[in-house]
Amino acid sequence: MKKFLLYIFAFLNMWTFAQKVEIQTLLNDNISIRALEIWDGKVWYSGTDSKFGYVNLCDSTDKEQVKLFEKNLQFRTLAQNQTHFYAINIESPAYFFKIHKKTMQSEIIYTDSAKNAFYDALFFNGENFFSFSDPEENLKLKLAKFSDHNKFEINFLHDEVKLKKGEAAFAASNTNIAGFKNNIWIATGGIASRILKLNLTTGKIQIFETPFVQGTSSQGIYSIDFLDENFGIAVGGDYTKQTEDINNIATTKNGGKTWQIQASGKNGGYKTCVKFRPNSKGKDVIAVGDQNIEFSEDYGKTWKTISEEKGLYVCDWIDENNLVFAGKNRIIKMKINAKTK
Repeated sequence: MKKFLLYIFAFLNMWTFAQKVEIQTLLNDNISIRALEIWDGKVWYSGTDSKFGYVNLCDSTDKEQVKLFEKNLQFRTLAQNQTHFYAINIESPAYFFKIHKKTMQSEIIYTDSAKNAFYDALFFNGENFFSFSDPEENLKLKLAKFSDHNKFEINFLHDEVKLKKGEAAFAASNTNIAGFKNNIWIATGGIASRILKLNLTTGKIQIFETPFVQGTSSQGIYSIDFLDENFGIAVGGDYTKQTEDINNIATTKNGGKTWQIQASGKNGGYKTCVKFRPNSKGKDVIAVGDQNIEFSEDYGKTWKTISEEKGLYVCDWIDENNLVFAGKNRIIKMKINAKTK
């Protein structure tokens, strides 16, 4: 009887929390989306089959989609500045696309024909764009930096840093790169799951080990987010064993130097995207994976499943109470009440 009552209590607790979540479908399409941006009251996306487009956050009938390339390229990156979006397809040759925000006209501004070119994420820090590719055969770090202030120039930052054989990154949600002020963080996975920290002032790169699950090509950190120069969070796991929840969430309080495993064995498993809730000072965190959406109200220490929605890979906050998620064949909007307890 005691176990039965505990079960009922847990069920009611989850049900009560679920009542505070509202979900609306914005887009259905034959597409896989792993990168999105919010601008001008719309959610913009890049995806499979060279598709790029938007849907209005308030009126889902207001939408438009174009093909960026005549062949079916696969996009998992997207970033924006004031005038343009930028996207890079995975696999070689990797084309760097520049897309005008008003006209949706696009142009290829750079082509990387390297055999191993595979760009996992694209991040804009307010001045420059950064993108991390799987390394060349010599395992040197391949970090692209570019800007379009005057004319397009691209630099590849190697800094004599070498990755381990079998160490790369996951193009799961365009979020294995994060930044704050003068720092850029990159998360790797596979045989080794580590954090690379680029100091933009000195140009030097530090590499930090993590206690994250690692050792096979499918394991490691898939997504990171940083609140400031010190506090960050990482999520991931093993995409071939999505229910496993050991050593797949971690936080740092010192800018990535050391990481503390959180909720090991007590979370919903494999995750592909994590985001701090705006105006929560890092206390509230959302994380999504193929199997569910989870929420933490204590800096990532404990987690609640707030939705069993499946096939979603990427998310972003519209404001402190509303988010968008995208993944297999759809984009959804979620509303979470201001108080989740």
